[in-house]
Amino acid sequence: MTGKLTPPDDFIAAFQLEGEPVRGRLVRLGAVVDEMLRRHDYPEPVANLLGEAATLAALVGASLKFEGRLIVQAQGSGPVSYVVADFDTSGALRGYCQFDPERVAEASQGFIRPGAKSLIGEGLFIMTIDPTNLKDRYQGVTEIEGETLALCAETYFSRSEQAPARIRLATAQFDTPDGLVWRSGGAILQNVAADDARGETEEAWRRAEALFLTLADDELVDPELAAETLLFRLFHEDGVRLFPAQTLTAFCRCNADRVGAMLASFPRAELETMQVSEGLIEVTCEYCSRKYQLKLDDVAQGGREIQG
Repeated sequence: MTGKLTPPDDFIAAFQLEGEPVRGRLVRLGAVVDEMLRRHDYPEPVANLLGEAATLAALVGASLKFEGRLIVQAQGSGPVSYVVADFDTSGALRGYCQFDPERVAEASQGFIRPGAKSLIGEGLFIMTIDPTNLKDRYQGVTEIEGETLALCAETYFSRSEQAPARIRLATAQFDTPDGLVWRSGGAILQNVAADDARGETEEAWRRAEALFLTLADDELVDPELAAETLLFRLFHEDGVRLFPAQTLTAFCRCNADRVGAMLASFPRAELETMQVSEGLIEVTCEYCSRKYQLKLDDVAQGGREIQG
């Protein structure tokens, strides 16, 4: 095992099996996912779904070779109508869910926590690449297949890139002296395509895949298990190189100007119905729950924050 010692939480780091055409990335989220989930009063299954979506967005988004965003979303007819997680290549993460509390409670009656398929129902899994300095966005869409977001993403990769990938995601609460806190973890393993220089890669991939599938959920979120130790457990026979980590943060891009510009697209008659008092509109950001109050007459000019 080589590479700098990674931080215990809130990072993503790439790894490479020594001498093998197999690579991957590992994510650990502590305070970042805890802050994201505490901003909303999510039921436990919904919080778990969003934690996994945020972890997945970081796992995939960190592979971008240019500045921009990777957006993971799933939408359907189930108790959770919409889940979205947004990763910025600077390391910023945000996300939120739209859900029906009564239907979520009904789906949660049982001994097994409902997964993505049970919560979202029939619908679509979507990944969007949004480059900062390029005009064109790229969006890939597949039907929701499998009970977990990890399986949805594996299906997406197999169809969109014709390259195998294995993904593990986990979110859990831990009891600490300061109360319950959320943690998430995830890992992705990818095969490097065969070529004239590498030759056949199938055998190496199958061996690494079998080891990767022994990874348990509690190992992904265990605050006492260092990333180096986790990877050594999995791949010590071949050897594994862990690269320097990128720090992840919880950050929302909302501001008064963006909110005002969004509101300016509405007819004035509709804006008047949004007033919380005479001449004052209040908007709550779906991602971070921050409240903005703007003067009705200022909205057409892009919005001016009165109180945040």
